[in-house]
Amino acid sequence: MFDNFIEILPELWVAIGQTALMLAIAVGAAIALGGPLGVLLVLTAPGQSMARPALNAALNWFVNLVRSFPFIILLVALVPVTRTLAGTSIGPVAAAVPLSFAAIPYFARLVEQALREVPRGVIEAAHAMGASELEVVVRVLLVEARPALVLALTVLVVSFLSYSAMAGVVGGGGIGDIAIRYGYYRFQTDVTVGTVALLVLIVQAIQWAGSRCSRRLDHR
Repeated sequence: MFDNFIEILPELWVAIGQTALMLAIAVGAAIALGGPLGVLLVLTAPGQSMARPALNAALNWFVNLVRSFPFIILLVALVPVTRTLAGTSIGPVAAAVPLSFAAIPYFARLVEQALREVPRGVIEAAHAMGASELEVVVRVLLVEARPALVLALTVLVVSFLSYSAMAGVVGGGGIGDIAIRYGYYRFQTDVTVGTVALLVLIVQAIQWAGSRCSRRLDHR
């Protein structure tokens, strides 16, 4: 029943590595750039100690603008940028460019929501003890929001695993590419079922690990 799926296993292992590479680059970019952007969204909001309404409005506009693009359109629109940064528009590294562009504002919004869950009284107490803004962020906000931040990172990885499968359709490689080339174009249903089952297992594993880690960090 799964003869075709078994035949492509060597190629599937390569595709798993390509998917992992795309995710690693996109998630790394999201943490490095989207994380600080999310912190800025919180700190510059009205009513905060570093309130900058104009800057906050500009940051919100940028985040909403990028998030409003359907990923497949963003994938095509960024082809010139992808060629400039990666030297090609095909392959997992090239596909990671639009994935990163989409992941940065996505994670920024998740970080903003996680940090807003920190009780305001804790922040005010830190300010009363003379803590600087940097100390409040590092020692209060990020520490208190750790469980929510882990769940936010989990949501990011799961969401962009599906995005990476979409990127495979336009030459990015990965598990999605296998599913389309063999499962759809060659009508090999067992390949489609097998790749979907694999993606489900990966998502379940990521969600389990993220939820478990979040619970261990939550001392409430």
